[in-house]
Amino acid sequence: MTQVMSTLAKVDWKRMVTYTVNNPKQAFINAAIAYVLFRQTLKMAKKVSIYGLRSTFSLLWKQIAGVLVRHIRRAPGTGIVVQRNISKIVKDIEDSMNVAVPGESKYLTVPDQGMSDDEILAILKRRQNEAGIDWKNGRASGAVYHGGEELVRLTNEAYAMYNLTNPLHPGVFPGLRRIEAEVVRMVLDLYNGDAECCGTTTSGGTESIIMAVRSHVVWGREIRGINNANIVVPVTAHAAFDKAAEYFGIGITHIPVDPLTQKVDLKAMRRAIDSDTVLIVGSSATFPHGVADDLAALGRMAIKYKVGFHIDSCLGSFIMPFLKEAGFPEIVCDFRLPGVTSISCDTHKYGFAPKGTSVVMYFNKQMRHYQYFTISTWPGGIYASPTIAGSRSGAVIAGCWAAMTKMGRNGYLQQCKDIVNCRIEIQKGIEQIPELYVVGEPSSTVVAFSSHEPVGIFGVMDEMKKRGWDLSPLQYPSALHLACTRLTVPVAGEFLRDLSDSVAQVKANPEGYNKGSQAIYGFASTVPDTTIIDEVAQGFIDALYAA
Repeated sequence: MTQVMSTLAKVDWKRMVTYTVNNPKQAFINAAIAYVLFRQTLKMAKKVSIYGLRSTFSLLWKQIAGVLVRHIRRAPGTGIVVQRNISKIVKDIEDSMNVAVPGESKYLTVPDQGMSDDEILAILKRRQNEAGIDWKNGRASGAVYHGGEELVRLTNEAYAMYNLTNPLHPGVFPGLRRIEAEVVRMVLDLYNGDAECCGTTTSGGTESIIMAVRSHVVWGREIRGINNANIVVPVTAHAAFDKAAEYFGIGITHIPVDPLTQKVDLKAMRRAIDSDTVLIVGSSATFPHGVADDLAALGRMAIKYKVGFHIDSCLGSFIMPFLKEAGFPEIVCDFRLPGVTSISCDTHKYGFAPKGTSVVMYFNKQMRHYQYFTISTWPGGIYASPTIAGSRSGAVIAGCWAAMTKMGRNGYLQQCKDIVNCRIEIQKGIEQIPELYVVGEPSSTVVAFSSHEPVGIFGVMDEMKKRGWDLSPLQYPSALHLACTRLTVPVAGEFLRDLSDSVAQVKANPEGYNKGSQAIYGFASTVPDTTIIDEVAQGFIDALYAA
């Protein structure tokens, strides 16, 4: 401070004022340039404090390279070639999905004459059995969270009973209102919520996260007067936080993680928080690596800087609350932690509820109110809804309630033991394969792993696919992950045998895997113009709707 005052004292203020009066236009231009340079310098200094000098310049170079590539794409001839290649990739994706099934008709218009029940059910049965990943025998990573045939029959029956119900009309369906309230309360109990804690059901983890972000953005605007809100999240946090930031037009800062543990860098997180930050995030556990961030430290940080703190436990769901009782190291990821303002938990994962159910929880009702939408001036009457949707399916809520009350605490405890022990068995098996190594410090049901050269990890993925396994590809760093479920438990040994054989196959001929997944994901992680990848991803989504 003394140096600053000394410098200011040396400024010839009289001369500066005289110059400004005599050259107002140039003085204004100089001031504008100085302001822009000052702002950019502050931004660069903040990035350096978060990412370090080398990573900051690497990010800056990628941005510059991305701009250059985009300009090159606009050049006559070059752009046509690039777009032609993108179109070919997208066409290949669509062709691989929209395959004609021999003897199967397409229904592109509503039939003039209604079909018979038997005919409809026969078509649905055939389409249900179309060849795909053999998830019933545990060959898929995550995807299907199966609680057993008996539970499926029960949830299906509950679903059918409530098929016509809609929580938007509690006066018409009062019993459904009680069921939904009880689902929320039961999940709050698992996460040690007191009488002040509350929440709502949502359609899934993405909506739970989006609602939590909305609540904190509105809280920041109404309580703290923040009109340019930002959130600070680990780079491993779920992509739903990026979706929320895009939807709401707010800033988002991605914090690096420790390369060994894959836990968020607390110092970088602290440096990223500013006066416009409304929310920081921690995961329990992360989707890519199944790692739990240092949630207690993040809670203390949230209190110190007076910001919200969200724990994303969508994947941890009904596993994390039972870890200690099941004999595993406890990870406290609930409302016992000071500083926690919201938590998301997917009931349709390890809660074994029908797809389309999740719960977002808050530490008090006022924070939940910021999630709501209400309008009192609509000609259709006073309108209020708790989440994004207006009308919602009561059937999935009834199925969720049935699953939770059928499983009970003892049922969930046993599933936690079985599934986490399965992950540990697979993790130990991976650690016995010299060409592979585990990424991060897994704490729940997910194990991520990568490979040492010359074995390419995506070549291993291709070999595992030949053997019927569907693993999730990761990037930054390149890796694969397996989310263990109840269906994985009986096939853990088979998985490890196939994995060992796949690694040996790739090791024997590493150059033979330079195409396929290795080429696709290698290109995706190195191409500077990410809009190319975005266009391919959009083409993939388009292909989902190709009839």
